[in-house]
Amino acid sequence: MARYVFITGGVVSSLGKGLASAALGALLQARGFTVRLRKLDPYLNVDPGTMSPFEHGEVFVTDDGAETDLDLGHYERFTGVPARKTDSISSGRIYSNVLEKERRGDYLGKTIQVVPHVTNEIKDFLRIGDDEVDFMLCEIGGTVGDIEGLPFFEAIRQFIHERPRGQCILMHLTLLPYLAASGELKTKPTQHSVKELQSIGLAPDVLVCRSEHPIPAKERAKIALFCNVRPDAVIPAYDLKTIYEAPLAYHREGLDQAVLDAFGITPAPRPNLSRWEDVMDRLTHAEGQVRVAIVGKYTQLEDAYKSIAEALTHGGMANRVRVKAEWIDAELFEKGDPTEVLEGFHAILVPGGFGERGTEGKIRAAAWARERKIPYLGICLGMQMAVIEAARNLAGIQNAGSEEFDHERGNKKFEPVVYHLKEWVQGNHVVERKLGDDKGGTMRLGAYNAALDPESLVARVYGATQIEERHRHRYEVDIRYRDKLEACGMHFSGMSPDGRLPEIIEHKGHPWFIGVQFHPELKSKPFKPHPLFADFVRAAVEVSRLV
Repeated sequence: MARYVFITGGVVSSLGKGLASAALGALLQARGFTVRLRKLDPYLNVDPGTMSPFEHGEVFVTDDGAETDLDLGHYERFTGVPARKTDSISSGRIYSNVLEKERRGDYLGKTIQVVPHVTNEIKDFLRIGDDEVDFMLCEIGGTVGDIEGLPFFEAIRQFIHERPRGQCILMHLTLLPYLAASGELKTKPTQHSVKELQSIGLAPDVLVCRSEHPIPAKERAKIALFCNVRPDAVIPAYDLKTIYEAPLAYHREGLDQAVLDAFGITPAPRPNLSRWEDVMDRLTHAEGQVRVAIVGKYTQLEDAYKSIAEALTHGGMANRVRVKAEWIDAELFEKGDPTEVLEGFHAILVPGGFGERGTEGKIRAAAWARERKIPYLGICLGMQMAVIEAARNLAGIQNAGSEEFDHERGNKKFEPVVYHLKEWVQGNHVVERKLGDDKGGTMRLGAYNAALDPESLVARVYGATQIEERHRHRYEVDIRYRDKLEACGMHFSGMSPDGRLPEIIEHKGHPWFIGVQFHPELKSKPFKPHPLFADFVRAAVEVSRLV
C-alpha cells in the first residue's frame, strides 16, 4: 500500500507546486523508493485539450493518449516515470463521471450530492494503482480557499482518515513576501494560509516557504510555532538559476528528510544524487553556446512550448553546450524576408500549433533553413509547413496548403497536401473521425509506432529502425503527393507501420533537415536527452564552428 503525500498551495498561485512535487519525487527515487505523481485540477474543463495555450500553457500528452496539465511534463522529466491517463483528473472529469453514473441509474435513485458522491469519485481516483509504488505524490491545483477546490480538499480529508494512521501527509507551499520599506519577511500570509487549511480539517506536516531572501532561524521558528509544524519541517525554497537544481537545493534544505520523518521512516536510506550532480555539472560547465530560433505562434507565453524549451536544454547538456533559445513570432515573416531576423542563428525549430495564423511565416522560415543549409527541426505543424514549402517551391504546386486553413476560412483556397485525418489504426482497431466531431479528445493522441528507412538520417540519429513516439494532431500529410515530393529531393524517411501515414520527412543533400509528425520533446529528460534534440543541437554546434 502506497504512502500518500498531498501537495497544496497557499497565498498566491504559481509558487511552483509542480516543480516541488517533481523534485520530491526525484529525491525519494534517489533514496531507493518507487514513486508515482498525480495532478488534481479544480477547473471544470474535462481536460486542457481544448484550452488556449495562452490560457493554460502547453498540453502534455501521455503514451496512452491523455491530454494533461504541463506539470505532468515536470513529473516525467524529473522521475523518468511515464505518466498515464490515471495521473491527471479535473473537476470537469469528476462531475462528468458522476453525471454519467446518475444517468445510467448507478446510484439507485439517490439524491446526488458533492458529499458523498463527488468526493467518493475523487477518492476512487486517488486509489488507482496504490499497490504499485512506495509513494504516491498528489498535487492539487490552485490555492487553498478557491471555491472550486473545496471538493478535492474534502475528499483528501476523508481519504486521510480512512487510511491507516501515518499513511498520508500534507505538504503545503506558501509565500513569504519581503517588505523593502521595513526590511522584513512577513510570515502572516503563511499563517493565514495554514489557518484556512485547518478550517477545512487539514493540517500540514511539511511547510515549503518560497522566498527571494534568506529565511532567518527566528522566522522559521515563528512559522513552526504558529502553524503547528516541527521547526525542521519548515523548508525554505529560494529562486534557482535552473529548475534542474531543485532536487539538490531541496535536499540541502532537508525536504526529503522532513517528509520521511513525517512518515516515521527511520533510519532512512541514504540518497544517491549522482544523477543530479551530473545534470548540474553539464549545465554549469558548458563549453560553448548555440543560438536556436523557435519560430512559433504562441511566443508571448513560453509555457506554451515548455517541453520544447526543456528538450533543447537537454540537447545542449548532451553536447556540453548552452542552448540560447530565442522565441520569434512567425507573423514577423508573413510579408518580409526572414534573413534580417534569422541571420546569426545556428538552427531553426518550428513547433506545432493550430489554425492558419502565422503559418505563412513558418513556411518562409522552413524555406530559409532549406536554402541556407541551416539545421531545421519541424515538429507536427512544423513538419507540415516544411512539406507545403517544398510542394510550392520545389514541386510547383503553387497553391499547396492545408485543409485546416480552408476549413477555418469556410472556402477552398488551397490544394490540400495536408488533409483532415479521418481514419487510422490504433492497436488492433480502426479509429474513425469526422470533421464535425467534438474537439476534445478526438485527435490522433498518444504513442504510435513508426518504421524508419535504414539508410535515412533519422535512423542514424535514433540508432534504430523502429520507434515509438507521442502524437497530437488531426491533420496529416497526404501520401498521394509522396512521389512528386520525393522527385524534388524530399525523403519520406519514417512511415506508420501500415505505410499509410507519413511520420518523418527529411531533405536529401541538406546537412540536417528533419520534420516529424509527432512530439519528441515530450519524452526528453535531463538525464536522457531525446536523440533528435541531442543531434539537432550537435548539428547547430557544427554550424557555430563554421561561422
